[in-house]
Amino acid sequence: MKNCMPYRLYFLLLIIVLTITSSKAQEKAFQEGEWLDYKVKYGWFNASEASLEVKLDKLDGKTVYHIKGYGKSTGLLDVFFKVRDRYETYVDTQQVKPYKFIRDLSEGGYTKNKMIRFDHSQNTATVHDYKYDTVHKHKFTDKTQDMLSALYHLRNQVKNEELKQGDEYNLNMFFDEQNFDFKTKFLGREVIETKFGKVKCLIFRPYVKSGRVFEEQESVTVWISDDKNKIPIQIKADLAVGSLTAKLNNFKGLKHPFKIMM
Repeated sequence: MKNCMPYRLYFLLLIIVLTITSSKAQEKAFQEGEWLDYKVKYGWFNASEASLEVKLDKLDGKTVYHIKGYGKSTGLLDVFFKVRDRYETYVDTQQVKPYKFIRDLSEGGYTKNKMIRFDHSQNTATVHDYKYDTVHKHKFTDKTQDMLSALYHLRNQVKNEELKQGDEYNLNMFFDEQNFDFKTKFLGREVIETKFGKVKCLIFRPYVKSGRVFEEQESVTVWISDDKNKIPIQIKADLAVGSLTAKLNNFKGLKHPFKIMM
């Protein structure tokens, strides 16, 4: 099994940020206390667990949303390739723009431990790499998000009823000391079976910009709940080393009713 698999696994979970965006804000899709839990399969095996939670916190004297994402290997994978990943972001409670981002990875001997502070007045990101004890500054573009904040920012922007098949949307993201451009295409709507019952979903496929061309990153498909919550329900990815499926396993603290078809 290639070492990149767990990294891609949690990146794929967070890549749900590549849903859609509009120019006008609307009622928030999430609130303090929201918690989402996922089971991830690699082929036929239950390989990992992942979770996302939202809390209120203080950063530099300002009240912010403190959002945490965790991922860990389970079962046989945990014996042979232990994964312990942690993502955290501190974001503005109104604009959901990031102030601080933490990425702490431990994947089968590979580690990464970085913290990014975003200065939106200067469009400057200060990256602290604790593994190599370095500090670097980089410029980022306007309205940039980190890997985790982007999900919650876009959940507030989506307008389900206006989506048309084939619509494409773009997002700026900064991580790993680089600026990235992403695009996602709306594929349509589908009712899928979940452990909770049948759920109406919006379907998307993300692309990443390579040079001047947007390329499909292997084959990733994301299902988002077609309701006011806009929570990730399911992700499927066909990778060079196999296939991954992540499904919502549990939840609590949703701001809006979770619509389940009888």
